[in-house]
This record gives sequence, structure tokens and C-alpha cells, in this order.
Amino acid sequence: MNNTNMNEPKDEVLWQIAKERVGFKWSLLSYVFVNLFLIGIWYFGSKGNLDHFWPIWPILGWGIGLVFQYLKAYHGNRVNNVEKEYQKLKNN
Repeated sequence: MNNTNMNEPKDEVLWQIAKERVGFKWSLLSYVFVNLFLIGIWYFGSKGNLDHFWPIWPILGWGIGLVFQYLKAYHGNRVNNVEKEYQKLKNN
């Protein structure tokens, strides 16, 4: 069983990072399933005419947003980044 106590105080910065990462994972999961569904509609609804792959537009549009969400969740502005920048400015 997990040794963490659900009632113990949380570090707010870490809690926010965890929420962003979980949110990204759910967004990625829905991105995959919804776009597979759209590709299925395209494939089975095209009646042999597979020329125009229209699901590319929601795949690309949503994908761009997903990249930004990933960058924010895993490489976003962190307290450590601000501290490093402050130290660089202070040393100059």
C-alpha cells in the first residue's frame, strides 16, 4: 500500500506541477482515441475514395495545442528556472 498520507500538507508548487502533468496525460489519451475515431469515420465513410484525408486538420490543430500543454507541464516555468536566471543576472 502507499505510504503517503492524503491529509498531510502539500507543497503547492509540486501539487500544481502534478496537476498539469496528469491533465496532459488525460488530454493525450483523449487525443489518441478521438483522432482514431475520426480516422475510422474517414476510412469507412469514404466509400473507396481515400484521396482527401480530412482528419489531418483536427490532428494537426489539436496536436499543436497538445505540444504546448506538454511543454508547460514538463518544461514550463519553474521556481528553479527563475532562481537560475536570477543567479545569472546577479553574477554579471
